[in-house]
Amino acid sequence: MAETAEEKLEEKTKVLDTPMNEEFDWSTDKTPVRDALWNHYMENNNKDTMKTESEMEKYLDMSNEDVKKASVDLLKK
Repeated sequence: MAETAEEKLEEKTKVLDTPMNEEFDWSTDKTPVRDALWNHYMENNNKDTMKTESEMEKYLDMSNEDVKKASVDLLKK
């Protein structure tokens, strides 16, 4: 059976929508990856929502593996 557009979107954003502690064994944070990335950029952009939104757009076009790698690079401490 063919995937619906909604199922394709859910698969594409799987990593973004997964809690940090379920996606990464090094995290205990229950925040979704998407929100953790948003928070990271907001802190680094002096709470500039427009700049943060611009930086977050790239994650929508990334594969799950690329999102995961970028998240580790930015968020693993």
